Amino acid sequence: MRYLAILIAANVVAGAAYADAWQEYRYPDYAFAVMLPAAPKAEATTYQAVDGRSVPARTWSVDTGSAQFKITVADIANSGLQENAIIDHAMKALSQGGEVKVDYPHRISQVYGRQFSIVNRDGSRETAAVFDYNNRVYQIEAKLLPGGDDTDLIRFQQSLIFTDGGTNRPPELRNALREACRGIVNNPAGPDDPRCTRK
Repeated sequence: MRYLAILIAANVVAGAAYADAWQEYRYPDYAFAVMLPAAPKAEATTYQAVDGRSVPARTWSVDTGSAQFKITVADIANSGLQENAIIDHAMKALSQGGEVKVDYPHRISQVYGRQFSIVNRDGSRETAAVFDYNNRVYQIEAKLLPGGDDTDLIRFQQSLIFTDGGTNRPPELRNALREACRGIVNNPAGPDDPRCTRK
């Protein structure tokens, strides 16, 4: 009994230490900040754009063994790519070999995008959000292996913030969204936001 109590206490302490390991990492040159469970590995890479071109990109990633967290920022300046095409392409690439369970508009402050939840054939689950902002694609994705903690997926995705105070929607469109979903708490992210559904 005493051994069991010690084991439980050790697990609680280990869990608290893991939770405390999460901290915010800020990248002012890329106008974002995010919470991660460890210092991320940063890499220069490329991103496959809608039209088949590879564009310069940078990734920050952490692999804990039970979960993988990744942020990709790709440069799409002067590409002429449309937001809907960018987001549809990202969703198709992320969901290969899996089933999309959630596909909703997403908003961080005044930056609008889309979020997805995917269940893969191997039992792993993913969440992702994609934004077309400031001539860049921002893609945040987390993959949870079977037996991992859902809290980490949510914590990671919900921690992303844009630090420059900008927006990717003109004022008239933001006002139209508010009007279309009048009375809805937490300004909706788009006309197909489930919060706008009136019973």
